[in-house]
Amino acid sequence: MRLGLIPAALVAASIGACAPVDTPPAPAAAPQAVSAPPAAQPEISLETLKTVTQTLSSDEFQGRAPGTPGGEKTVSYLAQQFDKAGLQPGNNGSWYQEVPLVQVSLEGDPDLSFTGGKQPLSFDYKEDMVAVSYRFTPHTEVKNSDVVFVGYGINAPERGWNDYAGLDVKGKTVIILVNDPDYETQGLEGPFEGRAMTYYGRWTYKFEEAARQGAAAAFIVHETEPAAYGWNVVRSSWTGPQLYTDAPANNMDETVVNGWLTNEAAQQVMAAAGKDLATLTAAAKQKGFKAVPLGLKANIAFDNKIERQASRNVIGILPGSERPDEYVIYTAHWDHLGICEPVDGDNICNGAVDNASGTAGLVALAEAFAKAGAPDRSIIFLAVTAEESGLLGSAYYGANPVYPLNQTVGGINIDGLNLVGETRDMVVVGRGKSELEDYLERALGQHGVALKPESTPEAGSYYRSDHFSLAKYGVPMLYAESGDDLVNGGIAAGRAAAEDYRANRYHGPADEYDPNWDWSGALRDLEIYYQVGRELADTNEWPNWYPTAEFRAIRDKSRAGAE
Repeated sequence: MRLGLIPAALVAASIGACAPVDTPPAPAAAPQAVSAPPAAQPEISLETLKTVTQTLSSDEFQGRAPGTPGGEKTVSYLAQQFDKAGLQPGNNGSWYQEVPLVQVSLEGDPDLSFTGGKQPLSFDYKEDMVAVSYRFTPHTEVKNSDVVFVGYGINAPERGWNDYAGLDVKGKTVIILVNDPDYETQGLEGPFEGRAMTYYGRWTYKFEEAARQGAAAAFIVHETEPAAYGWNVVRSSWTGPQLYTDAPANNMDETVVNGWLTNEAAQQVMAAAGKDLATLTAAAKQKGFKAVPLGLKANIAFDNKIERQASRNVIGILPGSERPDEYVIYTAHWDHLGICEPVDGDNICNGAVDNASGTAGLVALAEAFAKAGAPDRSIIFLAVTAEESGLLGSAYYGANPVYPLNQTVGGINIDGLNLVGETRDMVVVGRGKSELEDYLERALGQHGVALKPESTPEAGSYYRSDHFSLAKYGVPMLYAESGDDLVNGGIAAGRAAAEDYRANRYHGPADEYDPNWDWSGALRDLEIYYQVGRELADTNEWPNWYPTAEFRAIRDKSRAGAE
């Protein structure tokens, strides 16, 4: 999930609060006219929000990990809630879409060592490093692999940047920096959009590119600011059973090993090679950087337990009254981490904010739409699985849509609700991408809420939640959440609440239901999500991405085939 005002903008603000951010430039095209009038105020049930959130985050659901009894209990419960809300089963008479998954569990701890330097190094699993294999094989081993520092690990020909230029890394171990080379820029200008992270800055891209280059192993150097989360998050998310979408040939085209090193461990590796991490990092920020062979050999081995299983997306639909074959979609992920690293004897990561609250919001919106009566277009409510494992459920829906994506007008993603109070502002994640923002601004105007730029675009939050899985296929998706400025306490109070969540609860056992939460911000945000979706469902317009958005060409091509 994205970190912020419990959970979106404010945790990110606490990490980068001192960095001013430019307002995005005006889009290159004027917004389309909209035929529908502004939507009426909805009836969002506070009781539904509380009940569903508390139920899903109770110990009975064991942290809602896909493929577990708690996960099965979750999808059954959500189907019942969608039915109760007044929806119809959304997949040819079924509430479910099967998502084939593979669970890979380490058997014993990996042993990572480096030789050939000033001194041999060995790193402790969880404390110094984490490692997994994307390959579905019972034994994983990389032996005597040459180690290369490849800077930010980016190959972007359209930007004239290639950290792998002139380099053959087949069978080698690459060490990579997180984020983009220009993430410390104070504005939004630079080879990689300045402070705003591009997809090249995401860890997912870096492992994908290392695999394309033929590397045997890839390790990303963790640092809290550019990663936008602490080592505790890496440790909790990358240990224990890992889920992947089932794939042909057991994913043998992936790297053998992917993992993370703490910054301290990476410094030791560089020092053993007679190098300095800070000096190499500074060099890697410059265009024309050349990868640096370290003269070291990497060794790592571990065994895996491979278990094929299925999880399920839950789909409900409210058929449209006039154009039922045109769709507006709301998404939220129902899963969390399940049984995790214990803290003070508690080993259940309940995921109350992340994302029992957002899933409850999906149910409450379904109720509100059903009570108001069907709009012109159909409304899809999609609760997806395995977001915490890499957006697997939404990615599967994107590749195997139940409803045609070229007939899906657009949608809204909910990844956690604001539970610390109403704010004076909202933030669009990835602002300046689509004409859905015009719908949002009209709804905000009815509430007297300001639209603000992201506090920390360097966190790359646009690529970290389920809207991205549909955006990749061209569907305009909006991801907007409460901003920083709390009505009671202002920005300082909001940032303090966000920092407390990030440090003490995010992806840990302490993310539990709290009867003292302030739901006013959540209710206000859900009213806005409703108004945007209702207006979108009652218009005959097809809002698009702005011409500068990376998804515009995909959408234009898909819509050309639909018309």
